[in-house]
Amino acid sequence: MKKNDVMKQISAIIADDEENLRIAITILLEQLWPQLNILDHAENGIEALSLIEKTKPDIAFLDIQMPGMTGVEVAKKATGLCKVVFITAYDQYAVQAFESEAVDYILKPVTKERLLTTILRLKKQLTVKNSTTDVDEKIQKVIQVLENRQLPDYLRLVKVKTGNNLRFVPVSQVLYFKAEDKYTIVQTITHEFLIKTPIKELENALDPKLFWRVHRSSIVNIDKIQVIKRSFTNQMIVGFDGIDHTIIISRSYEHLFKQM
Repeated sequence: MKKNDVMKQISAIIADDEENLRIAITILLEQLWPQLNILDHAENGIEALSLIEKTKPDIAFLDIQMPGMTGVEVAKKATGLCKVVFITAYDQYAVQAFESEAVDYILKPVTKERLLTTILRLKKQLTVKNSTTDVDEKIQKVIQVLENRQLPDYLRLVKVKTGNNLRFVPVSQVLYFKAEDKYTIVQTITHEFLIKTPIKELENALDPKLFWRVHRSSIVNIDKIQVIKRSFTNQMIVGFDGIDHTIIISRSYEHLFKQM
């Protein structure tokens, strides 16, 4: 009985710059951990730190990349005030840094199974009386590893809108990106999405070993190329698995495919 009463008093805040994600995590937490008291939400790092200092939650779920302050910066300033769970769209972060269980991390999109693992870990931490100094040292080690990383390494998920909903498309599923008017087409086998991120910005964020710029307006996923051929006008073009669309390769980029 006493244990249940204590568990009912555990509180948390959720910080993410995407409202849909804040809502989704809240719903999942309510389903998986109904005793958890979610005190409030923050949409940027500055709000998150203010909430932590004001409400003194037991747990802070922090998106790593937020405007104002990153989740890592918030965690650094909030060391010793609460448990930290980082939420990230990138799996290139130093995963070994989290093995201390002083903090945890969840990859987007957040799944029930992964969140349940985190909840079980948090419950275990909250019942163990670690010294504040010990916990602080562990968190500082994690923060140090994250700060020494180039953030981000390569883009793993592309954020797209479908109607009023937000969706994350794994870049591994993207056949190509193509600039068209004020938008960029994100093409998968089953869907065509439009985003506002320029091709040049995408080129800098994508893994160059897998995504090649083949035209001033196009980037292709070389893992998804099915055929490379010449058109009737002698232009080199690439075709993809599962769709009829093709992408023209500019002559200045043809050398990339000479060895293939």
